[in-house]
Amino acid sequence: MEVSNEALIKELAQRISGAKFWMYLIGIIMIIGGFAEAITIVGILFAWLPIWLGVLLCMAASSLSEAGITGDADKMHMMLGRLKLYFMVQGVVMLIGIVMGIVAFLFFSSVIMAMLANHHF
Repeated sequence: MEVSNEALIKELAQRISGAKFWMYLIGIIMIIGGFAEAITIVGILFAWLPIWLGVLLCMAASSLSEAGITGDADKMHMMLGRLKLYFMVQGVVMLIGIVMGIVAFLFFSSVIMAMLANHHF
């Protein structure tokens, strides 16, 4: 039994359509968080990142809806490409955060050790 490409795309999109709500929800929360971050002086430098990631998730959810309705493979590819970019950026941000956390831990540990060695505590 051969299944057409359009029917396969529709079936795949319908199977993952439950994630659409969560993609929209997380996307909107990230956009709101980005705007809240932009209110602060330092936050304005980095506020674009959660706003951009939120827009990516909302666009991916929209492409998923269109792929489920029309069976368009291009919409499915767009959705998967946007999700890939979202997870890549999130992964890089997490790695940067982990490295910065380790560097901060080592720095403050050395400061505390120096204070203890010099009896400045």
